[in-house]
Amino acid sequence: MTYSELVTAIQSYTENQFPLVTLADGSTVSSTTQINRIIEQAEQRIYNSVQFPSLRRSQTGVVSQTTPYLSAPDDFLSVYSFAVVNTDGSYSYMLNKDVNFLREAYPSPSSTGLPKYYALFGPTVVTTTITNELSFMLAPKPNTSYTVELHYYYYPTSITLASSGQTWLGDNFDTVLLYGSLIEAYTFMKGESDMVQLYEMKYKEALALAKRLGDGMERQDAYRSGQYRQAVT
Repeated sequence: MTYSELVTAIQSYTENQFPLVTLADGSTVSSTTQINRIIEQAEQRIYNSVQFPSLRRSQTGVVSQTTPYLSAPDDFLSVYSFAVVNTDGSYSYMLNKDVNFLREAYPSPSSTGLPKYYALFGPTVVTTTITNELSFMLAPKPNTSYTVELHYYYYPTSITLASSGQTWLGDNFDTVLLYGSLIEAYTFMKGESDMVQLYEMKYKEALALAKRLGDGMERQDAYRSGQYRQAVT
């Protein structure tokens, strides 16, 4: 389902063209702005409900004694894995801990070595400017320069912004995107409760199938897990 097809479907299902709205202060909100906000809210709900392996990416960086912190990517959602590359090229995967653990385990700033742990440390601030929403703290502090490799879940480009008008979600699981958008649309419209409940049910059905794919089928294979079999009654 492309962006234009999704917009048409939302307008058709809701029987609403989302005409120009004039606010109390005299400003206006266009039809496109209204619908785009609805779609983006639905996408955010979906991406925080299902961990699609198809929506993971990786990024490398360098840490050292003078730069022990690492800024999270702008599109960062959550960590899948975080590894430090040893000087011999081997990978050591760090364990996720909170900042308190890191401070307790390595209370002295002079403690250095191959980082074993990481924690989400909060925003990266330069002077008074917040440059990233999150950053990573490593412990112990690196004793030399190391390459680190972060695999993470991310917010992909919204279908409302995709130059092609297509995204992975729209191409592969348009039902969950459509029904998620309809829930947001009826909430925006203050629609009838029975219609909201209907689309909530349809969304949950589509989401269950999406979770079967993202949290199930994409994480197994026949060799390790055996082929899927439906119980015979």
